[in-house]
Amino acid sequence: MLELLWFALIGVAAGWLAGQISKGSGFGLLGDLAVGVVGSFVGGFLFGLVGLGDGVIARLLMAVVGAVVLLYVIRVVRRA
Repeated sequence: MLELLWFALIGVAAGWLAGQISKGSGFGLLGDLAVGVVGSFVGGFLFGLVGLGDGVIARLLMAVVGAVVLLYVIRVVRRA
């Protein structure tokens, strides 16, 4: 249960940070949570390809990178 709480908190933080980094206002709390959680999977996959990622800070960094990539893809698809 505690692990799920950490996952959600990291997802929210990553979604919010990704919104700040990508110069957007984000998608609101629930949208940021969704982008952060999905972004954590994307970031985990990307960092897993190079063999990185262990610990809370590394997970947050992976989630933020994944969320930024996901936000970029969402914005490109919205423009098309």
